[in-house]
Amino acid sequence: MNIINEEELRIKANNVRKDVVRMVGIARSGHLVSSLSIVDILSVLYWKVMKVSPQEPRMDSRDRFILSKGHGCPALYAVLAQRGFFSREELWNYRRLGAMLQGHPETPRTPGIDAPSGSLGMGLGVGNGMALYLKREQLPSRVFCLVGDGEVQEGSVWESAMTSSHFGLDNVVLIIDRNMRQSEGITSEIREVEPLEDKFRSFGWETTSVDGHDLKALTDVLDMLHGGRPLAVVARTVPGKGVSFMEKESEKELPHLSRSVIDKALRELNAREEKDGDA
Repeated sequence: MNIINEEELRIKANNVRKDVVRMVGIARSGHLVSSLSIVDILSVLYWKVMKVSPQEPRMDSRDRFILSKGHGCPALYAVLAQRGFFSREELWNYRRLGAMLQGHPETPRTPGIDAPSGSLGMGLGVGNGMALYLKREQLPSRVFCLVGDGEVQEGSVWESAMTSSHFGLDNVVLIIDRNMRQSEGITSEIREVEPLEDKFRSFGWETTSVDGHDLKALTDVLDMLHGGRPLAVVARTVPGKGVSFMEKESEKELPHLSRSVIDKALRELNAREEKDGDA
């Protein structure tokens, strides 16, 4: 894809963050810190790496994306809107009864959503099915699946990882949002998941890690060619990234989403944009 340069991408990512904060603020509901941690990953995928078409969202030759940690959907919705899959005005109806954008992604309700999500741990299995179809049809497209680090505590993730390796699904890229937090607190205190790279390697995967907020490094890793094996990317991220008083927090520890809290977050993101513009 590679349709914009890195400076433009940084601006896009900051605009996405602002829309995520606005959406969740208007709804007074949603998983804000876990959405902010994946904004840079999604921005790189949709503006630099994946082959997609907002004008033809179901074209067979597209790359597929599955947000297995579906509670992070505000970030995906904001990216899809900024990318042109649907009107940005839809964002302000997030989580309203009957609206296009619900608390988890749905298909075919929402243009650009390739798979629904709900119970954690299901995304990679769905991705394997898509990847097998692409192999059968001899399509060069890839399947990208984003999971949370708390989500990899689910046994279904490892069953699917075994399947990916067994069938040599080198068109599968699994991205682990390694923000060290899950809904109930610090991931390592609830159930340790490390060493992630070694575990996926032992399942027959090619593995690597990357700073999940370094746009260039993310582009290089997610766009690299790999043959014969699926690829697992451990993306080290910060929950609440971009809003200092939300960073390092879990959803439970986040302040009540009052108007003043949302306004404070938006002021910080606006200041960041002005600073980047002056750089």
